[in-house]
Amino acid sequence: MDTYDFSEEALRARLTPEEYAVLREGKTEAPFSGELLHAEEDGTFSCKVCGAKLFASDAKFDSGSGWPSFDSALPGAVELTQDDSHGMHRTEVRCATCGSHLGHVFDDGPTDTGKRYCINSVCLDLEES
Repeated sequence: MDTYDFSEEALRARLTPEEYAVLREGKTEAPFSGELLHAEEDGTFSCKVCGAKLFASDAKFDSGSGWPSFDSALPGAVELTQDDSHGMHRTEVRCATCGSHLGHVFDDGPTDTGKRYCINSVCLDLEES
């Protein structure tokens, strides 16, 4: 993993305005706009801020929601917290390493995990294997 300066000033300089808004301010990218939405390459999806490995490519599926979706995260990679913003009851997904906002997880996934991690594409890098 690369060593980064995690000060907000350094992150503002390193990330695009959209990446910063989503990762550090909890915003959401527009549906169907993400570069990794239809990515089918084998590899690992990692956090755009700290490089921590988050999701394996074989956990990715097309949920039709407009955001990359995964049925599981790598063990210990994410933290889940209650998010009652915008009049909704959701479970927020954050990077366990740096605390950056990634998206939300829902209990309506199509596989035996029953999970749908709905993750903003701008939060992720894909390391192909």
